[in-house]
Amino acid sequence: MSARILVVDDIEANVKLLEAKLSAEYYEVLTAYDGPTALAIAAAESPDIILLDIMMPGMDGFAVCQRLKDDPLTRHIPVVLVTALDGRSDRIQGLEAGADEFLTKPIDDVMLFARVRSLTRLKQVMDELRAREASGRRIGVIAGVAARLGGSGGRVLIVDDNERQAQRLSAELGVEHRPVIETDAEKAHLTARGPVDLIIVNAAARGFDGLRFAAAIRSDEATRHLPILAIVDPDDRTRLIKALELGVNDLLIKPIDPEEMAARARTQIRRKRYTDFLRDNLDHSLELAVTDQLTGLHNRRYMEGQLEALVKRAVHGGDPVAALMIDIDHFKKINDNFGHDVGDQVLREFAVRLASNVRAIDLPCRYGGEEFTVIMPGAALEDAQRVAERIRLHVAGSPFRVVEGRELLTVTISIGVAATLGEGDTPEALLKRADEAVYEAKAAGRNCVIAHAA
Repeated sequence: MSARILVVDDIEANVKLLEAKLSAEYYEVLTAYDGPTALAIAAAESPDIILLDIMMPGMDGFAVCQRLKDDPLTRHIPVVLVTALDGRSDRIQGLEAGADEFLTKPIDDVMLFARVRSLTRLKQVMDELRAREASGRRIGVIAGVAARLGGSGGRVLIVDDNERQAQRLSAELGVEHRPVIETDAEKAHLTARGPVDLIIVNAAARGFDGLRFAAAIRSDEATRHLPILAIVDPDDRTRLIKALELGVNDLLIKPIDPEEMAARARTQIRRKRYTDFLRDNLDHSLELAVTDQLTGLHNRRYMEGQLEALVKRAVHGGDPVAALMIDIDHFKKINDNFGHDVGDQVLREFAVRLASNVRAIDLPCRYGGEEFTVIMPGAALEDAQRVAERIRLHVAGSPFRVVEGRELLTVTISIGVAATLGEGDTPEALLKRADEAVYEAKAAGRNCVIAHAA
């Protein structure tokens, strides 16, 4: 797993040493020797990880980290602060500035590469979500992403059979969050499937294997995106490294400092809410891409994609495909006499009646304006004509209640029906035949069904 890593340090020897170590593991390395240069490179090159020295003249690492996290272009890039300092206040200040982790000089190579691999996985997920979100925004199906980084008030699941330790963590986290304690791993896994923002697990629990629990969370589709903080002993290097390899997001080193835990929890919850927002936007964008927002039916774009595949199969000896083209009669008069709001109510009610009178396999779509179409896989012309007549009767048979039920409108429709003709037929030709049949239905006095056999 390779990555592009920006190394920032005012001492050239330190930069060269880290560059050599990372390059030997096939990472691509960018370098900067001061804060302003690092900010410019980060914005221009979008590295996967930034290794940032704290003690630099002018703009120190804390200030650089804060600037990176305040900038929408760079806030998603993981930052590891590299420092000779090992003080509690410095760690908390770095975490509050948005840092993802600390490495203390002299750097432990095993911890360095474990951290880099862990953060690279995180960055890849973020990049994929942000790329899809950007694509959706370009084609107009996603609004601009807001800075959804508020991280307070999360639901934190503490998984620990050390009751005294769990209660202490719960009390400390309860000032800001809503903690819940589970001492049984299986029950904890079930709880994690509910609304949970963060899991804190004791990796050295006696009654269950904390790392196996973390692995189970990562392998479960319903929970794999939840951030995990693992409580580890600083001397248990094997467990510590393994936790990062399994996908644990961050570590709480014993003895646990309450302020440091609060800062790390806040960071993880803030990131989760941002990624949740991106995922929700993506789900919404997919819906927008295929759905007409007024009626809830599929839109023309989606229909054309499905129809192309169905017709292709039909002309190569597969089942036939029928199409209904439907037009609401005198719809302009409804808009002119009652206004567009009432017109929208009629369209929505018609969509309900249409969808409730076709087969489960059929594809009712809004074609545009007051025009609708139904694609009917496996239907011959006669079958489609019977369905069209049923739809017509259901629409004309009872008035549409509009203006909160105060007005009753009689609505009728004209329907054209066509079916595939075999070899040489195309989706465009099929829809054209159905459209011509609609015009014939209107010319015949409207409120009727006309089928085109050829």
